[in-house]
Amino acid sequence: MSYILIIVAVLILLNSYPLLVSQNLVFRSKVTAMSGSVKVIESALSGLEELTEENVSQAMTVVEETGVSRIMITDTAGRVLYDSRETGSAVGLYAFYTEIVQALSGDDAFFCSYDGEAFLSRGACPVVYHNQTVGAVYAYEYDTEQAELFKNLQTNLMRISGMIAVLVILLSMVLSRMLTGRISGLLQAIRQVREGAYSHRAEEKGTDEIAQITAEFNSLTDKLQTTENTRRRFVSDASHELKTPLAGIRLLTDSILQTENMDAETVREFVTDIGQEAERLSRITEDLLRLTRLDSGAIQRAEPVEAAPVLERVMRMLRMVAREKEVQLSYCADHRAVVMATEDDIHQIFYNLMENGIKYSTRGGFVHTELTVEEQVVVIRVEDDGVGIPDEDMNHIFDRFYRVDKMRSRAVGGTGLGLSIVRDTVLRREGTIEVAHRVGGQGTVFTVRLPLAEGGTEA
Repeated sequence: MSYILIIVAVLILLNSYPLLVSQNLVFRSKVTAMSGSVKVIESALSGLEELTEENVSQAMTVVEETGVSRIMITDTAGRVLYDSRETGSAVGLYAFYTEIVQALSGDDAFFCSYDGEAFLSRGACPVVYHNQTVGAVYAYEYDTEQAELFKNLQTNLMRISGMIAVLVILLSMVLSRMLTGRISGLLQAIRQVREGAYSHRAEEKGTDEIAQITAEFNSLTDKLQTTENTRRRFVSDASHELKTPLAGIRLLTDSILQTENMDAETVREFVTDIGQEAERLSRITEDLLRLTRLDSGAIQRAEPVEAAPVLERVMRMLRMVAREKEVQLSYCADHRAVVMATEDDIHQIFYNLMENGIKYSTRGGFVHTELTVEEQVVVIRVEDDGVGIPDEDMNHIFDRFYRVDKMRSRAVGGTGLGLSIVRDTVLRREGTIEVAHRVGGQGTVFTVRLPLAEGGTEA
């Protein structure tokens, strides 16, 4: 409708402005021509001291054809002394036309109008003898020829405007149907996606703005579908992971309650297993809560953190676990490494990567951690000679609850969330994390890069 209103305004302008300009041009030309004709007659009479019917008629015999429809000459009283109209002559009568009154007052008066059928031109000027007004010359023209040309112009403009209007209406209908059809399809797709049909896609046609919007919508829908699939898988995996220790606890408690005269050693063993399952349940819950906080963006404000002391503290915590598995735990730390994060972030990164290496290392293996500074980046490398990660699993190890070997992972007590926590923590702190096979042998190398805090290289 907006475009149609604009076109209507343009058509109105097309039908008014050229006509007004043409009409004004005709008016000016008519006034100029009328002024010239009247001045010619006034020049022929300017030598007469007094105007009479005889001398005026004699003077008008030498005046060439002026092209006007009617000429009247009056004396100072307004009495007509000469009238070029033969039928209905006004000679002897008094003419008090506005133009004649102005001319007898000493002023020129010229006017032009259009009545729809002809251009009406009127003009008068005083006849002056020795600075005295002795009469007036009045001329009148009724031009139908130029009026016919003007009407033809008006008719042609109306026809052109009508053709343009019809064309605009047809184009508007076609374009409206095309646009509204595509927009309706996009709206229908939006409604279906809103109802949960994330696999639905809008049809992409063309390369215009609507096609671009459709492409963006499909891209957004792809992300929504991916997010929804991840959410469902996460809920399913979380439910399964929580159900497993709960089922173990219930089985053990039922065994204790349903077995009469169970010896104390067996009861102690069952209660120990219940405690281990509860501890595992607690770890899963804590990891889920941490991931929820990371997903919500509710992270603590970053501040400069010296990474070396955190690494040393994690080493002390994990040394006993490594000793039980007969895994050699070693590290080297650059005390210039200062990261914009929180101590808990750095602790989680070190703890999860190193614990993961210990869990999946064989007896007699090693886990080595390096903390270095390369230019303006703090680099953390955790290397082990464990069982390694197959190539097909490399792209999925940071997915939540993903396990390369599910049976072995549960056997060593893993929740499948540690690497996801590390990845999300690193990304939140504008860092990167990579995983690769250990060069020259079996095992894995995790590499984390975090921005160096200002002043971190001064130590």
